[in-house]
Amino acid sequence: MPEILLTIFFISVLLFFLGSGVWVALSMIGVSAIGMILFTSRPVGDAMATTIWGTASSWTLTALPLFVWMGEILFRTKLSENLFKGLSPWMQKLPGGLIHVNVVGCALFAAISGSSAATVATVGKMSIPELRKRNYPEKILLGSLAGSGTLGLLIPPSIILIIYGVAVQESIAKLFIAGIIPGIMIALIFMSYVVIWSLINKKEMPKILEEYSFF
Repeated sequence: MPEILLTIFFISVLLFFLGSGVWVALSMIGVSAIGMILFTSRPVGDAMATTIWGTASSWTLTALPLFVWMGEILFRTKLSENLFKGLSPWMQKLPGGLIHVNVVGCALFAAISGSSAATVATVGKMSIPELRKRNYPEKILLGSLAGSGTLGLLIPPSIILIIYGVAVQESIAKLFIAGIIPGIMIALIFMSYVVIWSLINKKEMPKILEEYSFF
Protein backbone atom coordinates (compact mmCIF):
# COMPACT_ATOMS: atom_id res chain seq x y z
CA MET A 1 0.00 0.00 0.00
CA PRO A 2 1.42 3.44 -0.92
CA GLU A 3 2.69 5.56 1.97
CA ILE A 4 0.18 8.34 1.30
CA LEU A 5 -2.73 5.90 1.63
CA LEU A 6 -1.27 4.49 4.85
CA THR A 7 -0.93 8.00 6.23
CA ILE A 8 -4.54 8.85 5.34
CA PHE A 9 -5.72 5.55 6.85
CA PHE A 10 -3.94 6.01 10.19
CA ILE A 11 -4.97 9.66 10.50
CA SER A 12 -8.58 8.67 9.79
CA VAL A 13 -8.47 5.97 12.47
CA LEU A 14 -6.94 8.41 14.96
CA LEU A 15 -9.58 11.05 14.23
CA PHE A 16 -12.29 8.40 14.61
CA PHE A 17 -11.02 7.45 18.07
CA LEU A 18 -10.63 11.07 19.16
CA GLY A 19 -14.07 11.97 17.80
CA SER A 20 -15.54 9.05 19.73
CA GLY A 21 -14.35 10.59 22.99
CA VAL A 22 -11.49 8.16 23.60
CA TRP A 23 -8.55 9.61 25.57
CA VAL A 24 -5.64 10.80 23.45
CA ALA A 25 -3.17 8.27 24.87
CA LEU A 26 -5.56 5.36 24.35
CA SER A 27 -6.37 6.59 20.84
CA MET A 28 -2.70 6.55 19.88
CA ILE A 29 -2.24 3.10 21.42
CA GLY A 30 -5.26 1.90 19.44
CA VAL A 31 -3.85 3.23 16.16
CA SER A 32 -0.52 1.55 16.88
CA ALA A 33 -2.20 -1.75 17.70
CA ILE A 34 -4.25 -1.67 14.49
CA GLY A 35 -1.15 -0.92 12.44
CA MET A 36 0.78 -3.81 14.00
CA ILE A 37 -2.11 -6.24 13.52
CA LEU A 38 -2.54 -5.35 9.85
CA PHE A 39 1.03 -4.83 8.71
CA THR A 40 3.37 -6.84 10.98
CA SER A 41 3.68 -10.42 12.15
CA ARG A 42 4.98 -9.58 15.63
CA PRO A 43 2.60 -10.33 18.55
CA VAL A 44 0.91 -7.07 19.49
CA GLY A 45 0.70 -7.72 23.22
CA ASP A 46 4.39 -8.57 23.57
CA ALA A 47 5.52 -5.60 21.51
CA MET A 48 3.24 -3.10 23.27
CA ALA A 49 4.15 -4.33 26.75
CA THR A 50 7.88 -4.19 26.05
CA THR A 51 7.74 -0.74 24.43
CA ILE A 52 5.45 0.88 27.00
CA TRP A 53 7.29 -0.55 29.99
CA GLY A 54 10.72 0.26 28.56
CA THR A 55 9.74 3.92 28.06
CA ALA A 56 7.79 4.39 31.28
CA SER A 57 10.46 2.81 33.50
CA SER A 58 13.07 5.46 32.62
CA TRP A 59 14.68 6.97 35.72
CA THR A 60 14.67 10.38 34.03
CA LEU A 61 10.86 10.51 34.19
CA THR A 62 10.98 10.62 38.00
CA ALA A 63 11.54 14.36 37.59
CA LEU A 64 7.97 14.82 36.32
CA PRO A 65 6.02 14.22 39.54
CA LEU A 66 8.57 16.30 41.43
CA PHE A 67 8.02 19.25 39.08
CA VAL A 68 4.26 18.90 39.48
CA TRP A 69 4.66 18.74 43.25
CA MET A 70 6.86 21.84 43.28
CA GLY A 71 4.34 23.73 41.15
CA GLU A 72 1.55 22.74 43.55
CA ILE A 73 3.57 23.93 46.54
CA LEU A 74 4.21 27.29 44.89
CA PHE A 75 0.53 27.53 43.90
CA ARG A 76 -0.53 27.16 47.55
CA THR A 77 1.89 29.76 48.90
CA LYS A 78 1.97 33.58 48.72
CA LEU A 79 4.41 33.52 45.83
CA SER A 80 1.79 34.75 43.37
CA GLU A 81 0.98 37.79 45.49
CA ASN A 82 4.65 38.60 46.03
CA LEU A 83 5.38 38.10 42.33
CA PHE A 84 2.72 40.65 41.36
CA LYS A 85 4.00 43.20 43.86
CA GLY A 86 7.57 42.67 42.73
CA LEU A 87 6.88 43.00 38.99
CA SER A 88 4.41 45.90 39.18
CA PRO A 89 6.98 48.73 39.60
CA TRP A 90 8.91 47.47 36.56
CA MET A 91 5.94 46.87 34.27
CA GLN A 92 3.69 49.83 35.16
CA LYS A 93 5.45 52.38 32.95
CA LEU A 94 5.52 50.24 29.81
CA PRO A 95 2.78 50.64 27.18
CA GLY A 96 0.29 47.98 28.19
CA GLY A 97 0.93 48.49 31.88
CA LEU A 98 0.37 45.57 34.18
CA ILE A 99 -0.61 43.25 31.32
CA HIS A 100 3.13 42.64 31.02
CA VAL A 101 2.99 41.02 34.45
CA ASN A 102 1.21 38.09 32.79
CA VAL A 103 4.02 37.59 30.30
CA VAL A 104 6.98 38.14 32.61
CA GLY A 105 5.30 36.28 35.45
CA CYS A 106 4.65 33.25 33.24
CA ALA A 107 8.23 33.30 31.96
CA LEU A 108 9.66 33.43 35.49
CA PHE A 109 7.31 30.82 36.87
CA ALA A 110 7.94 28.53 33.89
CA ALA A 111 11.61 28.57 34.86
CA ILE A 112 10.59 27.37 38.33
CA SER A 113 7.86 24.78 37.86
CA GLY A 114 8.39 23.29 34.39
CA SER A 115 4.64 22.91 33.90
CA SER A 116 2.40 25.05 31.69
CA ALA A 117 -0.68 24.09 33.71
CA ALA A 118 0.95 25.13 36.98
CA THR A 119 2.24 28.32 35.34
CA VAL A 120 -1.18 29.43 34.08
CA ALA A 121 -2.94 28.47 37.30
CA THR A 122 -0.50 30.27 39.57
CA VAL A 123 0.02 33.43 37.53
CA GLY A 124 -3.68 33.59 36.66
CA LYS A 125 -4.65 33.31 40.31
CA MET A 126 -2.42 36.29 40.99
CA SER A 127 -3.00 38.54 38.00
CA ILE A 128 -6.62 38.10 36.89
CA PRO A 129 -8.29 39.53 40.04
CA GLU A 130 -5.82 42.42 40.22
CA LEU A 131 -6.09 43.35 36.53
CA ARG A 132 -9.87 43.09 36.55
CA LYS A 133 -9.93 45.37 39.57
CA ARG A 134 -7.99 47.92 37.52
CA ASN A 135 -10.40 47.57 34.53
CA TYR A 136 -7.95 46.15 32.02
CA PRO A 137 -9.68 44.79 28.86
CA GLU A 138 -10.73 41.18 29.34
CA LYS A 139 -9.57 40.00 25.91
CA ILE A 140 -5.96 41.16 26.26
CA LEU A 141 -5.90 40.11 29.91
CA LEU A 142 -6.92 36.51 29.22
CA GLY A 143 -5.21 36.33 25.83
CA SER A 144 -1.82 37.35 27.20
CA LEU A 145 -2.17 34.84 30.02
CA ALA A 146 -3.19 31.98 27.72
CA GLY A 147 -0.39 32.71 25.27
CA SER A 148 2.31 33.22 27.88
CA GLY A 149 1.29 30.09 29.72
CA THR A 150 2.75 28.04 26.87
CA LEU A 151 6.22 29.28 27.85
CA GLY A 152 6.23 26.47 30.39
CA LEU A 153 6.62 24.06 27.48
CA LEU A 154 9.87 25.64 26.32
CA ILE A 155 11.69 27.49 29.07
CA PRO A 156 13.72 24.99 31.11
CA PRO A 157 13.08 23.06 33.24
CA SER A 158 10.27 21.79 31.01
CA ILE A 159 8.25 18.62 31.55
CA ILE A 160 7.60 18.32 27.81
CA LEU A 161 11.31 18.54 26.98
CA ILE A 162 12.02 15.76 29.47
CA ILE A 163 9.40 13.51 27.89
CA TYR A 164 10.67 14.35 24.39
CA GLY A 165 14.28 13.71 25.40
CA VAL A 166 13.38 10.30 26.83
CA ALA A 167 11.33 9.40 23.74
CA VAL A 168 14.07 10.26 21.23
CA GLN A 169 16.98 9.38 23.54
CA GLU A 170 18.40 12.90 23.43
CA SER A 171 20.33 14.68 26.18
CA ILE A 172 17.92 16.46 28.55
CA ALA A 173 20.60 19.01 29.44
CA LYS A 174 21.13 19.92 25.76
CA LEU A 175 17.37 20.28 25.24
CA PHE A 176 17.14 22.57 28.27
CA ILE A 177 20.00 24.74 27.00
CA ALA A 178 18.39 24.86 23.53
CA GLY A 179 15.11 26.12 25.01
CA ILE A 180 16.50 29.17 26.82
CA ILE A 181 16.97 31.65 23.97
CA PRO A 182 13.78 30.69 22.03
CA GLY A 183 11.80 30.95 25.29
CA ILE A 184 13.14 34.44 26.00
CA MET A 185 12.50 35.50 22.39
CA ILE A 186 8.88 34.32 22.52
CA ALA A 187 8.35 36.18 25.80
CA LEU A 188 9.72 39.36 24.20
CA ILE A 189 7.45 38.86 21.17
CA PHE A 190 4.44 38.55 23.49
CA MET A 191 5.47 41.75 25.27
CA SER A 192 5.93 43.53 21.93
CA TYR A 193 2.43 42.49 20.91
CA VAL A 194 1.01 43.87 24.16
CA VAL A 195 2.83 47.15 23.56
CA ILE A 196 1.53 47.46 19.98
CA TRP A 197 -2.01 46.45 20.96
CA SER A 198 -2.13 48.94 23.80
CA LEU A 199 -0.87 51.78 21.57
CA ILE A 200 -3.52 50.98 18.95
CA ASN A 201 -6.30 50.63 21.52
CA LYS A 202 -5.44 53.45 23.91
CA LYS A 203 -9.10 54.15 24.65
CA GLU A 204 -9.62 50.67 26.04
CA MET A 205 -6.65 50.81 28.39
CA PRO A 206 -7.31 52.12 31.93
CA LYS A 207 -5.67 55.26 33.22
CA ILE A 208 -2.79 54.80 35.62
CA LEU A 209 -4.08 55.76 39.03
CA GLU A 210 -1.42 54.05 41.15
CA GLU A 211 2.23 54.85 41.55
CA TYR A 212 4.52 52.02 42.53
CA SER A 213 7.85 52.62 44.20
CA PHE A 214 10.86 50.32 44.38
CA PHE A 215 10.87 50.41 48.17
